[in-house]
Amino acid sequence: MALRKFKPTTPGVRWANLPVFDGIAKKRPEKSLVESIHKSGGRNNAGRITTRHIGGGHKRLYRIVDFKRDKFDVAGKVAALEYDPNRTCRVALVQYPDGQKRYVLAPLGLQVGDEIVSSLNAELEVKTGNTMPLRYIPLGTFIHNIELTRGKGGQVARSAGNAAQITAKEGDHAHVKLPSGEVRLIRLDCLATIGQVGNVEHEAEMHGKAGRKRWLGIRPTVRGSAMNPIDHPHGGGEGKAGQGNPHPVSPWGQKCKGLKTRKGKRYSNKYIVKRRNA
Repeated sequence: MALRKFKPTTPGVRWANLPVFDGIAKKRPEKSLVESIHKSGGRNNAGRITTRHIGGGHKRLYRIVDFKRDKFDVAGKVAALEYDPNRTCRVALVQYPDGQKRYVLAPLGLQVGDEIVSSLNAELEVKTGNTMPLRYIPLGTFIHNIELTRGKGGQVARSAGNAAQITAKEGDHAHVKLPSGEVRLIRLDCLATIGQVGNVEHEAEMHGKAGRKRWLGIRPTVRGSAMNPIDHPHGGGEGKAGQGNPHPVSPWGQKCKGLKTRKGKRYSNKYIVKRRNA
């Protein structure tokens, strides 16, 4: 998936760096695989804003993605690659011989017409899009959509361009290097999908204007130093000088750079071999 630069005919497109949707199906999503989404606007059941900077945005339908990949030993054919407004990567519509259709995360290199399989057997080919237990995946292989609990479905490495790597196997666990750099123990009977998640250029996208962020449901973020003292600890003062150079804090006074907030046993995890680079 390439990115497109525009002629700077307006301020909005001068800095825009947007994806080209070549190969994406120009149709509505599969009707049997979508659900409606209720937007909260960042408000809780009392109507109070509990998460700021959320609201508006275009209407969306949620695509029901098969993270479990539990239709075993049946080859499915990729019928289409589709845009999903709810995630950074693309989704692939897979059709099985019995007529059933499912959405799966589209890995890098997957094309319309390709066949993908899920299996619990060692004989399955290690090919992009295939899903199998970590036990049978060779060391050094890039994987995504990794289960942490067998049967729960993939929870790790699911966003655009992400991939984890199996570095070792020991006893009942595999050492998996996650995209963050953390090395974690995951049971060998957990499933993972071969390959890297597609749409790797997503990190280079630039919206170009504030309006495009509003289309995504993201409201503006105002600097604390631009507020009044009653609204933010950084507010007030004369001109741009504000309150001098205070340690950055949240609107509620909690330090927001470097403060560790995890306490006690919750911070340690027996499944973490090497922590990510802080």
